Amino acid sequence: MRLKQSLFHFVVILGLACGARAEEKSLYDPSHATRPTPGLRNIFGPKSGGIQYDSRMIHAAEIAQLRAKPHMTWYCWRYVKDALLAAGLVATRPTTPWAKNAGQELCSKFGFVRLRIDDPRKAPVGAVVVYGGPDAGHVELRTAHGFVSDFISPSPYPRPLVGVFVKPS
Repeated sequence: MRLKQSLFHFVVILGLACGARAEEKSLYDPSHATRPTPGLRNIFGPKSGGIQYDSRMIHAAEIAQLRAKPHMTWYCWRYVKDALLAAGLVATRPTTPWAKNAGQELCSKFGFVRLRIDDPRKAPVGAVVVYGGPDAGHVELRTAHGFVSDFISPSPYPRPLVGVFVKPS
């Protein structure tokens, strides 16, 4: 709980320090992106030191975590879409109905990029993790303690990984 509160306070302070304003018209602002300090890399994940991505990704993961249900509802992509929209990472709600196609749409329409990561546990905090499968697939956001979509899980979803996606600065 303290770690969650500390992470929230860090994001709030970072937003204030970067001059984030609610009335900004552009969704892209390089001042939102920072590299985690060495002391924070253990919280943000092992890949966080080598990339610079939009800090609103972390905020989206926090939003999803607050809205998650105790058990799976089968609406993972809906919950992730809502979190990305609420965090200001996407200008409009993504339209693809299938979770397994989330990464493709986020890259083509919203400026996300796919990271070269083949293990969801190595994804940085806030990253969108997309899984395939014979049905709609699954999508979730990486958190400091696990993964979240429509529910919270300490471990990645047991499906084939499609990719890990972030919005760069």
